[in-house]
Amino acid sequence: MAVLVAVTGGQPRILTTGSGRTLPAGPFTSNHRSLQASLRAWVEKQTHHPLGFVEQLYTFADRERSQQLGMHVISISYLALTQELDEAGSAQPGWQDWYRYFPWEDWREGMPGVIAERIAPALHAWSESASDSVARGARWQRAAMTFGLDEHEWNEELVLQRYELLFEAAVVPEAWGEGDGGSAAPLLPGAAMSNDHRRILATGMARLRAKIKYRPVVFELMPEEFSLLQLQQTVEALAGRGLHKQNFRRLIEQQALVEETGQMTAVGAGRPAKLFRFRRNVMLERAIAGNKLPLARSH
Repeated sequence: MAVLVAVTGGQPRILTTGSGRTLPAGPFTSNHRSLQASLRAWVEKQTHHPLGFVEQLYTFADRERSQQLGMHVISISYLALTQELDEAGSAQPGWQDWYRYFPWEDWREGMPGVIAERIAPALHAWSESASDSVARGARWQRAAMTFGLDEHEWNEELVLQRYELLFEAAVVPEAWGEGDGGSAAPLLPGAAMSNDHRRILATGMARLRAKIKYRPVVFELMPEEFSLLQLQQTVEALAGRGLHKQNFRRLIEQQALVEETGQMTAVGAGRPAKLFRFRRNVMLERAIAGNKLPLARSH
């Protein structure tokens, strides 16, 4: 099972099947030497794009995962980076914005309204439903820390913890099972997925948000030539956070990750922008000394 990520037009995109309800999955074939080789061949056949960065996420083997299949299914999940557009520049079918599934994760313009308007009240009600004051306090503290409430700082890497908290509070449809009649409490915005596919997607999002801070994998999502603004917007799309423009550019320059192509491009009605390319001789495994990207704090 694959969480395939692209960034198109400044938006993070994932490849889906089943009208957006499932992640792409295929069987391991015995003619490949490894699971990763099988994944690469299968994905490249589907997308017509070579895969660069590929990393195993997790093995999902819970017995209740796919009961409709009548068997115990074990899924090996992977995170992989690719391109959405085909060689003609046209969008391929099945790609969705990942914020369609997690609207509370996009803090590029500050805290999303859904947190204050829907999530905080729902989690407060869930906290108050606990059996005693100690449990009520513990529930709310967990909610506040996870969602950046009550002066706690938002941590963009806690995607999975936030989804699992909402699952525990039974305010996402998956908590009630498919065809289970639904919850008595109002469910939150955000498209549901079959089985545990939204949990797997959350795992992939969290892994990539952490990864882009110390490995230059983001360049595998960029065209051969790009402006620094395009690069910044790609990182912001994945992180769901704003970046300090000058600090970001200083970090990129300090690490010598890009070089000028000598070409310029017009960006909107503004001044022409210099075009850059990734320095391929920089090893992808090399750690970036900055550790943390200069993420802007949202209020």
